[in-house]
Amino acid sequence: MDQSRVDESRVIEAVEKRLFIEGKWADATRGATFDVVDPSTGEVLCAVADASPADGRAALEAAVAAQPDFARTSPRERSDMLMTAYELLMQRVDDLALLMTLEMGKPLAEARGEIAYAAEFFRHFAGEALRIDGGYQTAPAGNARFLITKQPVGPCLLITPWNFPMAMGTRKLGPAIAAGCTSVIKPAHQTPLSMLALMGILAEAGVPAGAVNCVTAMDAGGVMEPLIRSGLARKLSFTGSTRVGRILLEQCAEKVLRTSLELGGNAPFVVFEDADLDEAVTGAIAAKMRNMGEACTAANRIFVHESVIDEFGRRLAERMGALTVGRGTEPGVNVGPLIDEAGREKVRTLVADAVGRGATVLTGGEVAAGNGYFYPPTVLTGVPREAAMADQEIFGPVAPLTPFSTEEEVVRAANDTEYGLVAYVFTNDLRRALRVAESIETGMVGLNQGVVSNPAAPFGGVKQSGLGREGGAVGIDEFLETKYIGIAVS
Repeated sequence: MDQSRVDESRVIEAVEKRLFIEGKWADATRGATFDVVDPSTGEVLCAVADASPADGRAALEAAVAAQPDFARTSPRERSDMLMTAYELLMQRVDDLALLMTLEMGKPLAEARGEIAYAAEFFRHFAGEALRIDGGYQTAPAGNARFLITKQPVGPCLLITPWNFPMAMGTRKLGPAIAAGCTSVIKPAHQTPLSMLALMGILAEAGVPAGAVNCVTAMDAGGVMEPLIRSGLARKLSFTGSTRVGRILLEQCAEKVLRTSLELGGNAPFVVFEDADLDEAVTGAIAAKMRNMGEACTAANRIFVHESVIDEFGRRLAERMGALTVGRGTEPGVNVGPLIDEAGREKVRTLVADAVGRGATVLTGGEVAAGNGYFYPPTVLTGVPREAAMADQEIFGPVAPLTPFSTEEEVVRAANDTEYGLVAYVFTNDLRRALRVAESIETGMVGLNQGVVSNPAAPFGGVKQSGLGREGGAVGIDEFLETKYIGIAVS
């Protein structure tokens, strides 16, 4: 066996594959398990514990029991836990990246980038733990004082997606720990190994038993819905599809749970005639090809001014066509597989629909034979507004180009969606940049840049792209309640 296969076996074997409840590893009820599959080969990597509703209940009860003591820990203690976890993540970046590549498919270089990005949430919220503030003021009548303080919301339910299996966990666990909230986290069944590895790191970093619990399960709804409806949890934080987010929001209404929802996107990417085309193409590749296009922030509708669309399309097709597709562990690979066959079939169907409506393929568009769920980097031009991909997240390496003629027209088209997560605008006209950025209905805008995600910035959307913000100075507020204490002085 060559060294690469030895390393793969080693990192898989090193991960605990059981549930993490009250600081201990435990088998699922009746020893149930499910398989984790390598999307680059379709082969089974290992089996992990398949939690039952009873297992989920045990995890939540552990979080509830741990909440009072964890809330009393000092900000410095919680900050130190997060900083230690940050350091451990950075020390083990190579093994954690390999583990992520095996279960999710992204190339190793990109996986290493995600581990660093994930770790940064812990470092950021280690600082925020020390900056939880309040206030003191005199009542207008002068006869009382107002003391304003903030307290942890309480036990939280955290649900993370498969596309960023480590970073979406730390983006939720970081502020929860910083605020003094205990939690139960459920990773996606496609990519549970990264989160299980993180549980071991948090325990090593000194997070007390019961403060963080993890359940892995195939039947997410069957395990999580009873926890949402139990009345024991006080908050839900979810990253995933808008369809599932709506269901969870309805379930949370029964007990009036605090909710943070980071849902789907349909990001417009706008290139004006005065843009630097090389810069715009580089930005488009960053916004489109990160994670093989499997990202809610991915450029989904690329609007290019009619005077430059041909040249832009040529340059983009040349760059994307030169990317190397393959197993993420192989040297020189830029594009890994999609997560599963259903994801690839969705991309194939959307491309066929666009071509059937008149779009032209500039590169890609044909699935090669072989194992794994690969789809080639694809550029389409002349994609009409009625194409299905104009309204659906592509979640694949497909860049659809649509021409426009005026600023008013493209802003109207950009806003013609139920989603509002992020937009990208490329122009060298400062006045236009500000006008368009303020007019586009999204929670985030990238001006002349194709990446907006940053732990120090507030991440989130408007309309049906979600509720609340993660990251930045406001990210911890989602896990804090404000309490007012009135004090009579006369």
